[in-house]
Amino acid sequence: MRFMILLKADPHSEAGHMPSEQLLADMGRFNDELIKAGVMVSGEGLHPSSRGARVRFSKDGGVRVENGPFPETKQLVAGFWIWRVASREEAIEWVKKVPMPMESGEAEIEIRQIFEMEDFGDTMTPELREQEERQRAALGQ
Repeated sequence: MRFMILLKADPHSEAGHMPSEQLLADMGRFNDELIKAGVMVSGEGLHPSSRGARVRFSKDGGVRVENGPFPETKQLVAGFWIWRVASREEAIEWVKKVPMPMESGEAEIEIRQIFEMEDFGDTMTPELREQEERQRAALGQ
């Protein structure tokens, strides 16, 4: 099973403050542990929402671009990992080991399972499966 681990932003990260050298070192050691255990597939930090954009689609075909920053810091993502683990419970146990990720002293991490082809059942036709497999091969997955 694959899970996306979402590190929520806080006012400090949204202000563009960089993590301390100590936090970067702690996260580096944690990432080494994840890699050694065969858990980590990828992971990155994200720039603040002030450097981002949202694209909104309406049912009438309209497309609207909204530039950051965005309100509601608690709903924003500051970084992510993709992990391959046996269960949601294993993902939770790994998240409990994450070094305190935010300089503000509080953090929230969301765990979301990633869909696999088999999750789509009969909707994933043989043609769609072939397309998905071809795309994954092109991406080196």
